[in-house]
Amino acid sequence: MSGTDSSTYEGFTAEERAAMKDHATERKKAARRGGRADKAAEAAQDVLAKIAEMHDSDRIMAERVHAVITAAASDLAPRLWYGMPAYALDGKIVCHFQSAAKFKTRYATLGFSDRAQLDDGTMWPAAFALTEVTPEVEARISTLVKQAVS
Repeated sequence: MSGTDSSTYEGFTAEERAAMKDHATERKKAARRGGRADKAAEAAQDVLAKIAEMHDSDRIMAERVHAVITAAASDLAPRLWYGMPAYALDGKIVCHFQSAAKFKTRYATLGFSDRAQLDDGTMWPAAFALTEVTPEVEARISTLVKQAVS
């Protein structure tokens, strides 16, 4: 027997299980969709619907983040990723918005995947806490997203 006590493992949280179920549902839905244009349009509508379901403060931030990202990088395709609004390039997630309510955290985050071209030396941020989306924050998001897809 290994040195770990398996009786202390509590498994995934309810939020983590819900995210995995969301992801499975998203993949099934994407597989059933029609042509490429239909898939993209429906995926974008799914993102807007998910944003509309969010609590007020998260929804307001997600709406602004969505607008900034889609304006800054038209090459990014909105789609859901584990139940979160995400933006993909060539089918691969580049960035995503995680509401504070998603995993019951104290702030929302804007995260970037390893596909994002944000490299800066040997260490750089890959996620940013969001408590409010001001014009300054919008400008920074726009700059980051443009750099991410450059």
